[in-house]
Amino acid sequence: MEKQLSTKIDANVPTAARMYDHYLGGKDNYAADRAACEELDKVVPSTRRLAVNNRRFLQRVVRTLATDFGIRQFLDHGSGLPTQDNVHQVAQRVDPRTHVVYVDNDPMVLVHGRALLEQDERTTVIHADLRATDQIFDHPDTRRLIDFSEPVAVLFNSVFHCIPDSDTDGPQAVVRRVSERLAPGSYLVMCQLVSEDAEVREFVTDFMDKATQGHWGRVRQEKDVAALFEGTEILEPGLVEVSGWRPDSEVAPRQLTQEWIEFGGVGRLG
Repeated sequence: MEKQLSTKIDANVPTAARMYDHYLGGKDNYAADRAACEELDKVVPSTRRLAVNNRRFLQRVVRTLATDFGIRQFLDHGSGLPTQDNVHQVAQRVDPRTHVVYVDNDPMVLVHGRALLEQDERTTVIHADLRATDQIFDHPDTRRLIDFSEPVAVLFNSVFHCIPDSDTDGPQAVVRRVSERLAPGSYLVMCQLVSEDAEVREFVTDFMDKATQGHWGRVRQEKDVAALFEGTEILEPGLVEVSGWRPDSEVAPRQLTQEWIEFGGVGRLG
């Protein structure tokens, strides 16, 4: 799948990237994004903590893959707006030679990301739909920075709930296409919003679909995320609520409520 994305920033329509930025305390969001977060919080009040814990999970995963598994190439789908301790910053503290490619369909991410990275020749931002696997993998900047004959860590961090189910472009199809193009020893990092409460799933899915004017998929269940990891060797501690994935300490912040959670982990391709 490949399609032309708009480069126009519409401040009146919330986006998942800008709502996430607001929850993380960022400034790259608009009144519409903040209003959407306020409405969401009325039903799922743990969302801010969930967003912070998800970001910390991403940072721990990148540090672990770089430090313990020697990964020096990262391809981050649905990267969102730059914030503190981005993937390239975490990975390049381990090895400054690490290469990172960010992918996002939000034009605001493109603008801010390129401004941040213009002095970093080992990192780039591509404006693309995360489902456009061929477009992403064959992009000149991707080919310049990523050697796909060597292991790569491919990140789908808190993004699959943004795309609907489809035989050709749903999460499982995307994972299958990406996996086919990766070398053995590569890693898939995947998590998404899930709930075992049918009412919560229905409310959030409907609310976000309307708020983002159709740029949404659905809140799923843990079993749906587990299915994405079929055929991989899942790293310890397995598939978990993300604040429980190799926490830095016993007193690290944890998810306190369970109306919905970020659920996932890391799988190694054989």
